[in-house]
Amino acid sequence: MTAATTFDLDKLNQQFETATPKEILAWSIENIPTGFVQTSAFNVDDLVITNILYSELQHSVPVIFLDTLFHFRETLELVAKAKEIYNLDLKTYKTPDVNTREEFTAKYGEALWDTDILKFHDVTKIEPLQRGLDELNTVAWITGRRRDQAVTRANMPVFELDNKGRLKVNPLAAWTRKDSWAYVAEHKVIYNPLHDQGYPSIGDEPITTKVGEGEDERAGRWRGTGKTECGIHI
Repeated sequence: MTAATTFDLDKLNQQFETATPKEILAWSIENIPTGFVQTSAFNVDDLVITNILYSELQHSVPVIFLDTLFHFRETLELVAKAKEIYNLDLKTYKTPDVNTREEFTAKYGEALWDTDILKFHDVTKIEPLQRGLDELNTVAWITGRRRDQAVTRANMPVFELDNKGRLKVNPLAAWTRKDSWAYVAEHKVIYNPLHDQGYPSIGDEPITTKVGEGEDERAGRWRGTGKTECGIHI
């Protein structure tokens, strides 16, 4: 049994279903004094959460960023900017033993995302994330997911357990994309300029495309593969 499994999730989800993200995070900080981390891809929702934690609640938590080596230049520039603005406790994890795209290709072959998307996500995201969560002795971790992002997230609770018994906190679960952007405007939160160029959801450069009018917000991720999740949240 982990510390997180002592929580009554049904009661918590009922209590916080209509709570604000700030209220959800404030409760989490109070009740999970150690082992509380944020996972961030530095999409707009992730930065909303970081701003609530670091600016509004003035609480520093480790922020796990997965450097897949295939991020857009704009994403990496944003990570550096956010680290400076918030003085982030940034923890970067990546595939072991490779430090460049060229080294990655030499080890795993040309365009692994085309030849074996599951392996690509396993070595660039799933393994590094689990290693990071383990190294940080994580009791609970925060995600930036919203129910309206995809059908796979439509019934997502505010609080849930991952497959290792750690608490997953989804403070923006009940928010919409419009809510996140309203917060950004009100609090002047920095964000990836690619969001203004047709990329509502930003992942790895080789497998992220622009989204057309009327398409699902995550339609540009892994287009043509039938995938809606990279595997981190499954």
